[in-house]
Amino acid sequence: MSNPFVRIVEPLDPKQPLKKFFNLSKLEDVRYARLPFSIRVLLEAAIRNCDEFLVKKEDVENILNWKVVQHKNVEVPFKPARVILQDFTGVPAVVDFAAMRDAVKKLGGDPEKINPICPADLVIDHSIQVDFNRRSDSLQKNQDLEFERNKERFEFLKWGSQAFKNMRIIPPGSGIIHQVNLEYLARVVMDQDGYYYPDSVVGTDSHTTMIDGLGVLGWGVGGIEAEAVMLGQPISMVLPEVVGYKLLGNPQPLVTSTDIVLTITKHLRQVGVVGKFVEFFGPGVAQLSIADRATIANMCPEYGATAAYFPVDDISIGYLIQTGRDKEKVLCTKKYLEAVGMLRDFKNSSQDPDFTQVVELDLHTVVPCCSGPKRPQDKVAVSDMKNDFETCLGAKQGFKGFQIAPDRHNSVVKFNFEGCDFELAHGSVVIAAITSCTNTSNPSVMLGAGLLAKKAVEAGLTVKPYIKTSLSPGSGVVTYYLRESGVMSYLSQLGFDVVGYGCMTCIGNSGPLPESVVEAITQGDLVAVGVLSGNRNFEGRVHPNTRANYLASPPLVIAYAIAGTIRIDFEKEPLGINASGKKIFLKDIWPTRNEIQAVERQFVIPGMFKEVYQKIETVNKSWNALDSPSDKLYTWNPKSTYIKSPPFFDGLTLALQTPKTIENAYVLLSFGDSVTTDHISPAGNIARNSPAARYLTSRGLTPREFNSYGSRRGNDAVMARGTFANIRLVNKFIDKQGPQTVHFPSGETLDVFDAAERYKQDGHPLIVLAGKEYGAGSSRDWAAKGPFLLGVKAVLAESYERIHRSNLVGMGVIPLQYLPGEDAGTLGLTGRERYTIIIPEKLKPQMKIQIKLDTGKTFQAIMRFDTDVELTYFHNGGILNYMIRKMAS
Repeated sequence: MSNPFVRIVEPLDPKQPLKKFFNLSKLEDVRYARLPFSIRVLLEAAIRNCDEFLVKKEDVENILNWKVVQHKNVEVPFKPARVILQDFTGVPAVVDFAAMRDAVKKLGGDPEKINPICPADLVIDHSIQVDFNRRSDSLQKNQDLEFERNKERFEFLKWGSQAFKNMRIIPPGSGIIHQVNLEYLARVVMDQDGYYYPDSVVGTDSHTTMIDGLGVLGWGVGGIEAEAVMLGQPISMVLPEVVGYKLLGNPQPLVTSTDIVLTITKHLRQVGVVGKFVEFFGPGVAQLSIADRATIANMCPEYGATAAYFPVDDISIGYLIQTGRDKEKVLCTKKYLEAVGMLRDFKNSSQDPDFTQVVELDLHTVVPCCSGPKRPQDKVAVSDMKNDFETCLGAKQGFKGFQIAPDRHNSVVKFNFEGCDFELAHGSVVIAAITSCTNTSNPSVMLGAGLLAKKAVEAGLTVKPYIKTSLSPGSGVVTYYLRESGVMSYLSQLGFDVVGYGCMTCIGNSGPLPESVVEAITQGDLVAVGVLSGNRNFEGRVHPNTRANYLASPPLVIAYAIAGTIRIDFEKEPLGINASGKKIFLKDIWPTRNEIQAVERQFVIPGMFKEVYQKIETVNKSWNALDSPSDKLYTWNPKSTYIKSPPFFDGLTLALQTPKTIENAYVLLSFGDSVTTDHISPAGNIARNSPAARYLTSRGLTPREFNSYGSRRGNDAVMARGTFANIRLVNKFIDKQGPQTVHFPSGETLDVFDAAERYKQDGHPLIVLAGKEYGAGSSRDWAAKGPFLLGVKAVLAESYERIHRSNLVGMGVIPLQYLPGEDAGTLGLTGRERYTIIIPEKLKPQMKIQIKLDTGKTFQAIMRFDTDVELTYFHNGGILNYMIRKMAS
């Protein structure tokens, strides 16, 4: 089918007539100039892909008419330019592709039709753990252990890179997916198939939004949805509202980009931006570097928006040059953006587009802060940290409470570590990690940390040896400029040696704490603390033994490590006392912004980026030495505990099955608010007393070989047993935290998996009850796949985080939502009832359906299939079933 908009196609340069673009300025439509820049990217994609089949002229008209239709749940298709994946989500995606090839072949189709159509980059960054730290060979030893644990997974991924076209693997040890995307993979403007067009990306990691800071529209999607995009299916999305976030003023000298993003996170959580785009504008944006903007965009999932977009400006263009991109391509990028009206001047208010709503932040009002102890949006000014923690100690158990009895607030436990005596108390820091692409992508905060370390060492300050310190940069460039600027040795002296290039502590790969430390924490039932420069601090995520975890800038991570406790007022109390008896305060060693900028100008140069990235795909010798089969169909090894053909497509036929009413379902679990995907499908350690551990033991593995849940996402037998296995799970049926529930027919308290198996054997369907923000956090598809395998047919919640709702739809699990003003409490639901969910024969998006209880009570809920396309997926039993049928027929 021909594109009806070919009339506006023209060459970008008359000397290169084969290099064309859709010149949106030739639409001659006044609405275009008023569109938010993020919506212009959606418009260009719709125009370029318009074929009157998947993308229609009416879709283009709806986007142009955004200001009028934004509140009306208008569905539009979007075909992103690229897909990115990390290995925790990438392995199950490649497993699904391999299984889909098998399924298509069984149905008589061509299995090689299951192949990425758009470019897909998979960065291996989630496997490495902090097993070794505070030693010069930590990096090598952690990398060696990573390969020992994950060789089978890596061989499988290498097979995938050869079996599938358009799939590139960035080997382990290269960096963190979003930083590699920012510094290397992102194009800003694509030059492909003879056309220039805006770069855009969806990724199987919720922090894909980091690339919005460079002006590339991107967001996280579930792995299931990403697989469909790779196979050529557009994303079906409701045209979003766009909140304009106006930045004014200049930051104060002591404020970092981390402080700004934690302030914005709290602010936007209060504003309410779930399911919306946020677009930044105003003169304050011009005061922020691309690294600053990327830090703010990175934490978009924490404030709940779909995207956090900074349109491209001259600072963005300068960043492309700084990071070693080809200068000629950068010139074409700027020329294209100017031609289509997508190059922004933040100081020119006449360019300000229309927004759904405008909120403001004066950057001068931002103060140094942290967030915690259990959620990223719970910002605390550094000056209030001591008082806030001490208030949390005694407060009722919750997001800001630990319910420690008043007479135990000053409990102290003595312990011995490496022959020396120490003490731990509530608030003692036991993990201090400079980690995560959120901050390690930003030279200003990394060099700030390095300069603070230098001054601390020169002042005679040290970090207690039992504190688990680590530095895990997001790319090799960071190590390069820290070393060249002369601060690396000072970081090492404080225990912050490079331990690996990956997500590590930020995703719970923090490794073990010293046994004597764990024993002291357990003995005293202490609220021990982790301080990290990451983006998430949900309960049970960072480490099982740190009940309080605070997000902080890299310099503050070091400061709290030196102090050894969170219970310190930096303004009044010294960080420490040196050998001469002098009190050293934080203000004595905090570097000035001028100091940091001078070092950054001298040492963060294009040559570093070119040198690191030109060899990124070949530098890892262990990866290069891996053998992998060359067959197009994968040969499954029945003995493998890492890679297993999933049961999702067993018995699949070309004929559709009519969805049936869910009759007399039991409630497997009943939750309150803010149940995260970490609670549903943890990524960290496999507890030795868990169903997953019992399964692995039965396969001949020892606890040392268990690895993590995240590393075993290619094996459904492990992941089903790991579903709802978080040790901090709070289930209303149980009077304590833990991964257990009540099996109502017997009245027994069982591990969640064991209870689900009992229900399944007896033929009973299951549902889950939840409060607000169900499925917050990481975009892990196993948080939908796992419940599906447990027999969960529906979830009934007050509200959903966007990606998780999409994942439930993708697996054919029904997301139900209480009517406005109603919840389990107002309806008198205990979760001990049995639920019949009536599925009408004719369905429409967001329709209300009837739910009947065995008590005789009846109420309504909204079926959160938001678009007709999502209903199509539901009728097929999920998006992957739909794609298999499509390819096979």
